Amino acid sequence: MSTSASFAELVEIMARLRRPGGCPWDREQTHQSIKPYLIEEAYEVLEAIDAQDDTELCTELGDLLLQVVFHAEMASERGAFGIDDVVRAICEKLIRRHPHVFADVQVKDAEEVLQNWARIKAAERQHRADSSALAGVPRGMPALLRAQRLGEKAGRVGFDWERVDDVLAKIQEELDELRAACQLGDKQAAEAELGDLIYAATNLARHLGFSAEDALTKTSDRFTQRFRYIEERLRAAGKDIKHTPLSEQEALWQEAKTRA
Repeated sequence: MSTSASFAELVEIMARLRRPGGCPWDREQTHQSIKPYLIEEAYEVLEAIDAQDDTELCTELGDLLLQVVFHAEMASERGAFGIDDVVRAICEKLIRRHPHVFADVQVKDAEEVLQNWARIKAAERQHRADSSALAGVPRGMPALLRAQRLGEKAGRVGFDWERVDDVLAKIQEELDELRAACQLGDKQAAEAELGDLIYAATNLARHLGFSAEDALTKTSDRFTQRFRYIEERLRAAGKDIKHTPLSEQEALWQEAKTRA
């Protein structure tokens, strides 16, 4: 089956599920009701990528595609737009933002491609209500990812540190301010300063060339693995972790670190 035929079949299946006589559950759904599934499916795609599992990645990409088709079908039912409009819009955007491929613009490297992309995107936004350089970063994104994207967008228009050492100095400054707020017992100020510290850390990740979101996920994975090791060792010894001295837990923690 060709790509166009298989995609058309998916669109028709979704339409049939929504028609009278179709699936009662699918017919009851709205953009709001299925919104959580879009996010869930996106995370499952990321998990399959991290696991380097091509079979699972294929399955999860299909589930994510279904969400796009589902939303487009609901929009089509009320006469707003259809899946063809969605596909046409992204095709036009890709062609418009790649003039070095589809027109006669010359670029020397990937960095210049990004600069052109940013300029084209900014021109597109001139006629929108929000023309800020920070536009297009949804507030609903994971906070760590959103922070790094905001820093990236600000950096593209020159609002950025020049060197990694400058970012490290900012992190130290924010840590000192957090310590001062804690010493004063000012919880509101401490919350603000902790946020500033975390935000500065996302900018460090950006300057070092990796994702703060991925870095924290890997740290959480390591913590989970090591903590479970402590639980298993104590359980094997007939001990309850809640009644085990912290010094013994720490010793097992150090032991776990040598194993991973």
